[in-house]
Order: sequence, then C-alpha cells, then structure tokens
Amino acid sequence: MAKRVKSKPQERGFVLFDVVFEDGSLASNRRIPMEILGGLDGDEPARTMIEEQEAEIAEKAGRPPRVIQNLSRTPAREREPKLV
Repeated sequence: MAKRVKSKPQERGFVLFDVVFEDGSLASNRRIPMEILGGLDGDEPARTMIEEQEAEIAEKAGRPPRVIQNLSRTPAREREPKLV
C-alpha cells in the first residue's frame, strides 16, 4: 500500500510564519494565504491577518490578545530522502 505524501504549504498556496510575542511566547507555522502577500506592503498584510487570528483565539480562550514583537517567515524544510 502506498504511503500518502503531504504537499508542502507553499504548494497549497500558503506561507508559514513564526511569531514572537512581547511576553516571549512563540507561535510557529501560522498559515497565511499567498494572495495577500507581496506588492509594496511586503509581509505587512501577514501581520494584520495574524493579529486578527490572535484576537479570535484570545476571545475563545477568554484572555486578552498578545502583542506581536517579531514576525518572520518560517524557513522551508528540505525533505529527507527515504532510505529503502
């Protein structure tokens, strides 16, 4: 039986971001659609979208939203070749 190979987020139309909040916590692999990135604003639309995501998460958790300190793209991982 063949094993399912997952496609990379970039192949599905997403860019992954690592977010560091002012309290020192880290959120890895926040998915942002590629369509909103680029142009003159660069990655700034990603910050806005992640702030919206964080506000929604905080509301569901019953806590105040965290403030973003740093935002960076998650480096792409290379797939390791399988040894047969």
